Amino acid sequence: MPNLEHPAYPAAKLLQLESLVPCRESQVSLLLSIFGEREQFSFPSIFIYGHRASGKTYVMHTLLNTLQLPHVFVNCVECFTSRLLLEEILIQLQRYSEAEQSSHVPCDTLNDFVRLFKQAVASRELQDQTLYIVLDRAEQLREMEANILPSFLRLQELTDTNVTVVLLSEIVWELFRPNTGCLEPVTLYFPDYSIGHLQKILSQNHPPLYSADFYAAYINILLGVFYMVCRDLKELQHLAVLNFSKYCEPVVRGEANERDTRKLWKNIEPHLKKAMQTVYLREISSSQWERLQHDDGEPGQLKGLSAHTHVELPYYSKFLLIAAYLASYNPVRTDKRFFIKHHGKVRKTNFMKKHEKTSNHLLGPKPFPLDRLLAILYSIVDNRVAPTANIFSQISSLVTLQLLSMVGHNDQLDGPRYKCTVSLDFIRAVAR
Repeated sequence: MPNLEHPAYPAAKLLQLESLVPCRESQVSLLLSIFGEREQFSFPSIFIYGHRASGKTYVMHTLLNTLQLPHVFVNCVECFTSRLLLEEILIQLQRYSEAEQSSHVPCDTLNDFVRLFKQAVASRELQDQTLYIVLDRAEQLREMEANILPSFLRLQELTDTNVTVVLLSEIVWELFRPNTGCLEPVTLYFPDYSIGHLQKILSQNHPPLYSADFYAAYINILLGVFYMVCRDLKELQHLAVLNFSKYCEPVVRGEANERDTRKLWKNIEPHLKKAMQTVYLREISSSQWERLQHDDGEPGQLKGLSAHTHVELPYYSKFLLIAAYLASYNPVRTDKRFFIKHHGKVRKTNFMKKHEKTSNHLLGPKPFPLDRLLAILYSIVDNRVAPTANIFSQISSLVTLQLLSMVGHNDQLDGPRYKCTVSLDFIRAVAR
């Protein structure tokens, strides 16, 4: 029995849609309920959020294209200014116009956009059904003029047309809400894929030369190795394609059959260890990786860029290390003087506490809370930093490295009272 049912759409289309979006049936069903029938007015704005590679963009693309709903899809990273964003929406709307393609019309303000938008949707096709404007990577709207986000949220009211704006983002709505208030959108959360969902999705892409059970066994081995360090569907798809040829080698040579999992595992294990060293890094291309797979040498030795003594840290990890170091060695009372531009006059005094006469580097690093670390990070990074899951995962990785460096020093791990400290030696060790 199909999971997707809606009286406004043919059953064959819904069945096709269900096969294209596995493990997202509940979210698609909820979106269909929110959309309603084609000619009905839908909600003015919908906010969809979730971590990276959770299927937000793919589900919206597939849903709108499969059901043939009129839509405009814009990436806010590519259209990084309000003028580029508004003009791109108008350009994509021209494909629904009955008249010939007109020349490019500049759009400098929201007033111009509302006027040109009404003219663009005046065709019969767009008047009879809902038009959907999907803004991917919508967190970039916060960097634009203050009136852009509130205007998109109530675009249906401003233009008096049947239009719904869908915002896709990796951060929660509370970080979007303007201080002056705005029309609240309908929020929908896309959770991360579980290991069962990843197994089902990845197993669907099995090569035609091999059976589905054989490829499912390979995906099970791959997830068993990488699931604890990588749950990104896109990265796992890349790893599955990259290492499948090595998994098949015993079968191709006739040394094993598809059910001999022990021999297949012994053949693929050293190559998965190599791939473990370069998860997310993309240091070399797929063709270069395949050539390295055929080279002789120690199984655990990587001959790519990771063999060098210097490995570049992620962008925010560098600033997180600097912020942690500053928080460990500077007293809390100095934060205002160091990290705020207009902090007022500082009263000079010769009074110093007894323990302050000693250098902080001799006393060692001091513990600090997470809120102070993030506050220092925001002040030393030039651009605006969104507190996404990417930032917190890098913090978690640094804390894990610090804990591992303390193994054997049980006196520093004081149970629930332990707080993170970062020393200069630890920073040097991570940088190496």
